[in-house]
Amino acid sequence: MARYKGSWLGMLWSLITPVLLLLVYMFVFGVIFQARWPQSNGVDENFAALLFSGIVIYMYFSEQLTGSPTLILRHSNFVKKVVFPLDALAWVSVFSSLFHFLLSLLVLLVFVAIWGGGLTVSLFAMIPLTVILSVQLVALVWFVSALGVFVRDTVYVATFLSTALFFLSPIFYPIDAVPDAFARVMEANPLSFYIEATRTIVVLGEWPDWFALAKASGLALLSYILAFLFFNRVKRGFADVM
Repeated sequence: MARYKGSWLGMLWSLITPVLLLLVYMFVFGVIFQARWPQSNGVDENFAALLFSGIVIYMYFSEQLTGSPTLILRHSNFVKKVVFPLDALAWVSVFSSLFHFLLSLLVLLVFVAIWGGGLTVSLFAMIPLTVILSVQLVALVWFVSALGVFVRDTVYVATFLSTALFFLSPIFYPIDAVPDAFARVMEANPLSFYIEATRTIVVLGEWPDWFALAKASGLALLSYILAFLFFNRVKRGFADVM
């Protein structure tokens, strides 16, 4: 991949980085802060896995959110000189991040298998969950990348939202620990469902809420269709403003 061009370890960084991150989280939160998972019900020994499962989802989402505003601008040659299906750039971007997401997920699985409660058959539920999340991200990239061509401030908004979501998503805490007054806000957060579902499936070894999964599927499909229509409608004006 182009991002590793010239590096000594190359694509090995895709595996080394999540391993190092997991070790850092274990040391900082487990040793220094001696943190315990709120309302843990006896799963404190899985604190690092509970935390890292949220980080894995967040990193997959954040990479697309922060990179989308300049996606079309970085490939301006495809807009001006080459007959190229611009909508395919979103898929390329998501698949690139998906590769790193799967490696991070592999690190999490190995950790849970060795130091956690072990892996269960519920792990198969990660397949539809990953597909749904990926479709949702393609829709996000289409919308944000198209908006970024016309409104250059989009990159700053996306960066702020990415930082805000890091703390406003249930990464460092379970969604049940959020006060009732803010419950609806957390439910509106697009990351909340995916983070909680990943914890349930991988760390706790349980099946996800199938109704919630079906609802997330419908939302992802609707977002995909609307974003596709929006992108293809406005892309005709890309060349005029670039």
